[in-house]
Amino acid sequence: MLPDEKRFGPVEEEAPAEWPGFGDEERLLEGLREGDDAAYEALLERFQTPVYQLVCRLLDDPNEAGDVVQDVFLKVFRGVGSFRGQSSLKTWIYRIAVNEAHNRRRWFSRHRKPEVVLGGEEEGSDRLDRLSDHGRTPYDWTLNNEMRSAIEEALEGINPVFRSAVVLRDLEELSYEEIADILDVSIGTVKSRILRGREALRRALVEKLEPARGLAWSPQTASD
Repeated sequence: MLPDEKRFGPVEEEAPAEWPGFGDEERLLEGLREGDDAAYEALLERFQTPVYQLVCRLLDDPNEAGDVVQDVFLKVFRGVGSFRGQSSLKTWIYRIAVNEAHNRRRWFSRHRKPEVVLGGEEEGSDRLDRLSDHGRTPYDWTLNNEMRSAIEEALEGINPVFRSAVVLRDLEELSYEEIADILDVSIGTVKSRILRGREALRRALVEKLEPARGLAWSPQTASD
């Protein structure tokens, strides 16, 4: 049985590298494939909180996040038998979470406000090389809770494709390789999406925050 939604909460610290009672990831996967209840509990204990937080950041309505997270773990439990370890368990679960969040957004899209679109993606290295990135990311502006709230609000208006890349990089602090694996795109596409997402976020923040707040911006590439 899936945990109650109220059990989900903010991530306070990194989970241990090993799995208590199972040792490593492969032994945990064996337990999951054999239907071991302890393995399911260990998986939920490790991933329920970060997956919930990730989904919350990808959806406009946190009330929907609990349902989406339950769908994510149902798919994980049903699909673990076919998981062959081409990526890490974390990457696989995050990929399911991102897809489920996007599916939920699409389902509600006709009832939601228009999203900011920055145009088509360009993956070419020439284009990326021409874009400078010497300043701070939008998350460097998060000096207090008020600004963090402003950033969370600004995220709601960003194209979900770009939003996912920014959240995975700037909030989840994943590597480009991990993000490319989760989103099933090239690293060049990841960098392009991060750049465009940061720019959309910057524009939204400029509109929301007063000039007196002292925000300074230099256009960035996705090299940080």
